[in-house]
Amino acid sequence: MALIALGLNHLTAPVALRERVAFPPEATSPALAELSAEPGVREAVILSTCNRTELYCTVEPGAEAVPATWLHRYHGLTRARVDEFLYRHHDADAVRHLFRVATGLESMVLGEPQILGQVKDAYALAHGAQTLKAPLERLFQNTFAVAKRVRSDTRIGANTVSVAFTAVRLAERVFADLSEACVLLIGAGETIELAARHLTEAKVRRLIVANRTQGNAQILATRFGGYAISLADLGKHLAEADIVIASTASHEAVLSRDQVAAAIAARRRRPMFLVDIAVPRDIEPAVADIEDVYLYTIDDLRQIIDDNLRSRQQAAREAEAMIELSVEHFMGWWRALDSHNPVVDLRRVAEANRDETLAKAHALLARGKSPEEALAFLANTLTNKLLHAPSANLRAAALRGDEELLRAAERLFDTEHSAHSGRDA
Repeated sequence: MALIALGLNHLTAPVALRERVAFPPEATSPALAELSAEPGVREAVILSTCNRTELYCTVEPGAEAVPATWLHRYHGLTRARVDEFLYRHHDADAVRHLFRVATGLESMVLGEPQILGQVKDAYALAHGAQTLKAPLERLFQNTFAVAKRVRSDTRIGANTVSVAFTAVRLAERVFADLSEACVLLIGAGETIELAARHLTEAKVRRLIVANRTQGNAQILATRFGGYAISLADLGKHLAEADIVIASTASHEAVLSRDQVAAAIAARRRRPMFLVDIAVPRDIEPAVADIEDVYLYTIDDLRQIIDDNLRSRQQAAREAEAMIELSVEHFMGWWRALDSHNPVVDLRRVAEANRDETLAKAHALLARGKSPEEALAFLANTLTNKLLHAPSANLRAAALRGDEELLRAAERLFDTEHSAHSGRDA
């Protein structure tokens, strides 16, 4: 049996492709059922967020490629369209990857805490869809324990590190209550998306998204309850904005001194707070000379970001060491599954007998037998199946005088104590 983790994320694939392979919550459970029914797939968990889509599966030998093939087919995408963006991890590397994801080491914002909740949601959906058995169940329980330990024993989440989050926090210093502020976001990339998320969490009064391609602005605005405009319409809406955050890929400024001066005049000198986090800059530097305008650039934010990032990077190194130790512990348990383990073998046989007998009991009910007859059949048949091999082997041991095996059986099944308990009852 092999453990597989495959997927794509914000580091490997553009948002257009991430959107194509995403699984909305309402579609995840049916998808899990379909994936787990694929030949050779024993278990499945689907983790799908705005920044990543990942499949975690246990598969039989020879079925390692099945999850990727299913992913292509499910979304109607060719291998050529997806494979160059996919990463694949096996066994220990898959365990390590999941631990890193859950602790925020693979996130756009190092150490961000939201991902752990998303991993727990993915686990809950798989649990509800009954696509988990012992291996993945244990892996995800270990994952939650590792993430909790990293959070409590390191400072991985102690300080913010993203430019977008720092920009929003600066805005909160100027406008104590963002629920009264109108914010204009210029751009539609990942940084602006992250800023929009933070602003939405702060319950900003109004959100306007401007982008050269208005369709992209509309997608982002719709996601966060905002209003989309094109860059050509900036002048019409700039005066509405108390806060402007700009981050585009333009090689020239998209907001001029004259535009901002006209907006301030229309606002009757009400202050305007602007953050330019683009390189090259999106806002003409001369805007800073306008009275009642407060302009910050990426350099103004860099010291805060660097200080906080250094703190998290040290915590990340500590987290890596904790994760490596946890990977070793889990893989020790995992390797025991594939070795000749009598406990695993016994459970496998017992579960097979249970499933076979239960199916026959259901068949009896379907043929009109009473529940009492079906239950009696279930109890008697299951007892006989489970005891047949041990009883036969113990009878043979008694005939050949194998006292060692007989004494071991007494200890294993605790027959003496069970006999006393039965008499006491």
